[in-house]
Amino acid sequence: MSETTAEPGEAQIFGHPRGLMTLFFTEMWERLSYYGMRALLVLFMTDQVMTGGMGLTDRSATAIYGIYTALVYVVALPGGWIADRLLGAQKSVFYGGIIIMTGHFVLAIPSTQAFFVGLILVIAGTGLLKPNVSAIVGELYPQGDPRRDGGFSIFYMGINLGALFGPLICGTLGQSPNFGWHWGFGAAGIGMLFGLIQFWMTKHHLGSAGLHPASSGDAAVDAKNRKIGWIVVAVAVGAFVIFMVSALSGGVTLDPLEISQQSTKAIIGLAVAFFGYVLIFGKLTSDEKMRTYALIILLMGCAMFWSGFEQAGSSLNFFADRYTQLEFSWATIPSTWLQSVNALFIIIFAPVFAWLWVALARKNLNPSTPAKFGFGLVLLAAGFLVMVGAASIVVSGDKAMPSWLIMTYLLHTFGELALSPVGLSVTTKLAPRRYVGQMMGMWFLASALGNLIAGQIAGEFDADNIAAFPDQFMQIVLISGGAGLIMLLFSKPIKKLMRGVD
Repeated sequence: MSETTAEPGEAQIFGHPRGLMTLFFTEMWERLSYYGMRALLVLFMTDQVMTGGMGLTDRSATAIYGIYTALVYVVALPGGWIADRLLGAQKSVFYGGIIIMTGHFVLAIPSTQAFFVGLILVIAGTGLLKPNVSAIVGELYPQGDPRRDGGFSIFYMGINLGALFGPLICGTLGQSPNFGWHWGFGAAGIGMLFGLIQFWMTKHHLGSAGLHPASSGDAAVDAKNRKIGWIVVAVAVGAFVIFMVSALSGGVTLDPLEISQQSTKAIIGLAVAFFGYVLIFGKLTSDEKMRTYALIILLMGCAMFWSGFEQAGSSLNFFADRYTQLEFSWATIPSTWLQSVNALFIIIFAPVFAWLWVALARKNLNPSTPAKFGFGLVLLAAGFLVMVGAASIVVSGDKAMPSWLIMTYLLHTFGELALSPVGLSVTTKLAPRRYVGQMMGMWFLASALGNLIAGQIAGEFDADNIAAFPDQFMQIVLISGGAGLIMLLFSKPIKKLMRGVD
């Protein structure tokens, strides 16, 4: 254990601040609960009422899934604001965890109203916890500390350990005839409870990192701003509660597909208005304008990638459950177990990709950021090309072996490792200095847009028209692969727009 870069009196483990382990396990348990519940979501919503499900159509279920996963990204923006202005990151993480846990336990109640209330609570809690736990990781290290990147790598391992075990635990319970869907949701809540207990018992290792909200230096001004902030939060929450009570009592009729489509239009409109304003009235220099154009292109690539990648929890989840051979002489595998494959591949191959980029950089061969985005989209298309073959087997009357989905997830993981790690980083680099926070918001909105579109795409797969599946998967191949090839073809001009940033 190295002590060379430690602060005086700093508790360490593996050469890193001891508080890193507090955040590692908090995030691990939170992701276990999130991915465990996500693995069950569309299967539960489309299961027959008589066997414990909600009896929704595939189209409605996948639209709700898309809205849910999109909102998880969107609420990170107000969640970060609440931490910065009102609570501090540590309290935001703890209170967020309580709300998430409550949401999972509410989901365990066999009631339609409870289901939607539980989803909303999980979304709200995730908005408080997810962005702020990462922020605290960064605050554990002083500026310029060479351990910071390694600390984040360890932290992200916690994310993927949770994503690995969540579907295995919650899926096994949820799909078991001896237990059922609501036991799976309840298990996700217990996982979050474990995360909260260990956070509370070890939070002293975090020290002052994220302990207090930002301060202007004037106590009176800060107190006034916090009072106004809490009033804004109270009004927003109150209005939303009134709306949801009205909706759940039948006073307002909500169409999931219509909400998804209108939300898609709203996000696109907001992005066009924001970038139009910044480019026209933002008083940007010539270099800043060029970098902003480059960022717009990359954000479009981001949205397209997630619209395909997030089929994992919807259309590919259905494919695993309905059309994949899961019964063997030695065991029957719950279909939700295949939701753990991506996390397993991330754990295995993330260090390989990290080594690969460094090795290529030494030889001056490291691909540019636009090229990495292009490779990510091409690998996404390659994964869906595998699904064309799997769907053809299903059309012929047989079930596909799990190896088809596993190969798809492997290629999608490679695409994720090419594109995702550089996304947030390049956004901060390309954004004009006075718009960095807002540009980060655009990154989250692009991810949300991808998730909304993912739900809509998944809804197009009609279980009564299996013969169309190969062509539908091929459409995704052509669109995502074509976008990836265009990104690769124009990677040099896009890199020139970036004005030396990479």
